[in-house]
Amino acid sequence: MGGIEQLADSDVVRAYGTYVTIVLLKMMVMSVITAFFRLTRKVFANPEDAISSSKGGDPKKFVRTDPDVERVRRCHLNDIENIIPFVGIGLVYVLSNPDLFTALLHFRIFAGSRIFHTIAYLTPLPQPSRALSWAIGYAVTISMAYRVLQNILYL
Repeated sequence: MGGIEQLADSDVVRAYGTYVTIVLLKMMVMSVITAFFRLTRKVFANPEDAISSSKGGDPKKFVRTDPDVERVRRCHLNDIENIIPFVGIGLVYVLSNPDLFTALLHFRIFAGSRIFHTIAYLTPLPQPSRALSWAIGYAVTISMAYRVLQNILYL
């Protein structure tokens, strides 16, 4: 039981929990932004979603694509593709007992890169700003994975 309590008191675990919460909340906000764009542009994925906007007309005419909605959706999908691996690899990384400074550096750079990626995607900022922010976050996740394999490789 002491091991679990000791883990819960770890600054690295608290830092991980903080930054994972930040990026997961950011990812959840993307769902709200997607819904906002769908509602304000009256663009829906399914006819049943469009019934209130059709006002007795054909709801199928609201089932279409919109470039702004698709941009938000792609940004959200990119979050899913990058944040989920960060959470999983980050957990194993935390369990490999890294020093606090290095862990914070990984977590802060990843969170900052994902937030900037969203700003670059939704604004949109000229390339390569979005590509660089994606690459930085991806490199952080790869760096944590490398450190895990380097420290606890058991093949």
